[in-house]
Amino acid sequence: QVHLVESGGGSVQAGGSLRLSCGVSGAIHSTSRYCMGWFRQTPEKTREGVAAIYTGTGNTYYSDSVKGRFTISQNNAKNTLYLQMNNLKPEDTSMYYCAAAVSDGYCSSHFWVSYWGQGTQVTVSS
Repeated sequence: QVHLVESGGGSVQAGGSLRLSCGVSGAIHSTSRYCMGWFRQTPEKTREGVAAIYTGTGNTYYSDSVKGRFTISQNNAKNTLYLQMNNLKPEDTSMYYCAAAVSDGYCSSHFWVSYWGQGTQVTVSS
């Protein structure tokens, strides 16, 4: 079992920045590779992929709505995943979830998730 714990959400004005963190613990195997990323909840209560990173290569993937504004990164020594969000817009307001899945190479911004965090709220005011 993989445990994911998010932090760093909050309230910010449009144009501002936030950095989300996701602490990873549990059955993490040093020889396994993961697709890890961030999803957010839509008004329809579904979860849309925002950004992802394949831990084996460091390749990153973004949805069109955040490309150029958000950056996903990982710190393997700290078992932490980050999402740097710049130039935030009111439409970025949502609950953001850290997510992960074991992968032998496939990864995308909307990958099939095996593990979810509890979420952290991001609110952007105009």
